[in-house]
Amino acid sequence: MPSFGIMTAPQQVDYQDILRVWQEADAVPEIEHAWLFDHLMPIGGDPGGPILEGWTLLSALAAQTRRLRLGLLVTSNRFRPPALLAKIATTVDVVSGGRLDFGIGVGSRPSHPLARREYSAHGLPFHDVEHAVGSLDEGLTVIKRLWTSPEPFDFDGKYVQVTGAFGNPKPVQRPHPPIMIGGRASATLRIVAEHADLWNIPGGGPIEDVASRSALLDRYCAEIGRDPAEITRSIHLGVSYDDPAATRAKIAEAVEAGFQHFVLSVPDPYPIGVARWLADEVLSAR
Repeated sequence: MPSFGIMTAPQQVDYQDILRVWQEADAVPEIEHAWLFDHLMPIGGDPGGPILEGWTLLSALAAQTRRLRLGLLVTSNRFRPPALLAKIATTVDVVSGGRLDFGIGVGSRPSHPLARREYSAHGLPFHDVEHAVGSLDEGLTVIKRLWTSPEPFDFDGKYVQVTGAFGNPKPVQRPHPPIMIGGRASATLRIVAEHADLWNIPGGGPIEDVASRSALLDRYCAEIGRDPAEITRSIHLGVSYDDPAATRAKIAEAVEAGFQHFVLSVPDPYPIGVARWLADEVLSAR
């Protein structure tokens, strides 16, 4: 059966707005998961408007919800060293009682002009695509070892190096939180085949496009001897308050194309009872 969740972008809104929506969703059984994004400056609306840091906010929301699985769609691998990110994610998994889905990608939509400025504004290096992809592969290797290794270890990669790395405590979920990788590029899909439990792609355009990416992922899984059915196919879709039928239609065609995990982005300002509205007008009405 398909799984449905919400996404609230933490830009141009207050903390109390997002907290209200998440607590509303926590009481609506049809909504199983909730997501934030990972940007340090707004990528929509007023470029100088407010935006909250994703992992800090996620931990706060984890402490004030009880049922929803939760994560970032998706963490920028460019923003935080992998060992530090593993510690942050473990903390959220502990705070949430084992509800974290670990979303990650190569990093922060760097072609987006409002996203590209985040790096220089925060003193972060901006490397080329080869570095971004290679460091994601090595970073996930280190993160998974930190989550599972009973002893300290060294890792001397091309892009990531750690000495005496050790994670304590371990995540609540064993062997580790599910890993969702977001992206559509061929190089990213090869990393999905190697590391991911879930794969997410933005939808909304022609379904043939995302279906072709899914088929490519199948081929990459076959190349390394992995069953492609082990990777849940996830799609991110926008919601229109004025036209819920359009969202229902997009969900139907994505289900037909093999997608089973849906992240529905609800736009701000958030109406009171938006989670119940989503369940009634989009999910139950399918």
